[in-house]
Amino acid sequence: MPSEVFSFELNGRETEVMAKPLATLGFVLREQLALRGAKAGCRQGGCGSCTVLVDGEPMLSCLLPVANVAGRSVATVEGMEGQDPLQKVFHERFAVQCGFCAPGMLMAARALLEHNQSPTREEIAEALVGNVCRCTGYQSIIDAIAEGAA
Repeated sequence: MPSEVFSFELNGRETEVMAKPLATLGFVLREQLALRGAKAGCRQGGCGSCTVLVDGEPMLSCLLPVANVAGRSVATVEGMEGQDPLQKVFHERFAVQCGFCAPGMLMAARALLEHNQSPTREEIAEALVGNVCRCTGYQSIIDAIAEGAA
């Protein structure tokens, strides 16, 4: 299958990449665009560490063909660049230890708060259901998102 040029908005900027249509967005972000925030965790869609937002909705970049984001808006954790209060509250509330799950958690939380500015703890937990954390556990992450929403 020959490579093609795909255009999409990435963190607010128009971006073009040449890739095979079935190359995953995660691969393109990490290997071609040197954006390493979306982690290459399980590479099977089971851990959520590769979560990005596509048109504001959380999606697993390890499963998403780059062809599917052509003409769409993609946001990665790099696009937050210290501007999002969630990053600060995650740090202050010790919501991460090793940091591997943090980008996916932050992106899932950002999507939740875009749709629901005052989520309950149950709604926060439900929004994180596809994201696995093996270090911190979920209580401090839920606490941080609840505080970030307030």
